[in-house]
Amino acid sequence: MSTIALSKTSSYDRTMQLFGGMWFMLLALGVAIKIGSSAHDPWPSLLSSVCLAVFYVLLALLIITRPPAKAQANGRLPRIAAFVGTYMPWTIAFFGETDKALPNLASTACVLIGMIMMLVTIRHLGRSFSLVPQARNVVQTGPYRWIKHPLYLAEEIAVLGVVLRSPTPLTAALLVLHIGVQVCRIYYEEDLLRRNCPEYSGYEASRWRVVPYVW
Repeated sequence: MSTIALSKTSSYDRTMQLFGGMWFMLLALGVAIKIGSSAHDPWPSLLSSVCLAVFYVLLALLIITRPPAKAQANGRLPRIAAFVGTYMPWTIAFFGETDKALPNLASTACVLIGMIMMLVTIRHLGRSFSLVPQARNVVQTGPYRWIKHPLYLAEEIAVLGVVLRSPTPLTAALLVLHIGVQVCRIYYEEDLLRRNCPEYSGYEASRWRVVPYVW
């Protein structure tokens, strides 16, 4: 790769780190403001909001401080899949909420489970975290001892929780679309790791992708 190409790639990475960090910090600020103005909401809703705000702050810090990658997926499709998969599902929150108790309770449970799983996974993933598929190292601790993509599983559980707050055919379709995008991201990520991290081949052969004994 030429010096000019390397410079462009580095500039792009720094720009994406800055804007990604700012985006999630703004989301955390928005959640914090909502918490302050909704002090009389039921405690499950407040607890879910606190977990979400902490998660956004962690995402922002990890994006800003992540180290340079060994390699990065080429082309536009991996980048498009990464950004659609990261940002699209949270737009469901703007679709309104159901006033029925059971969907709201199920939603709270899914969001809390998803957020806790994300926090645990990111703790082990550390600075290897990225949005666009990148090769840094093969993490094999924590939930990565059992499945290769625990962060995708955690995110999908949280997204299901958001969908349950607005159970309509449109939000169900968005959930199915998001799952499809996440599957594409998994294949892009695995291909990149396979080509750039020799230790990944042995790890890959002994783990399930997302759900044990299913896929």
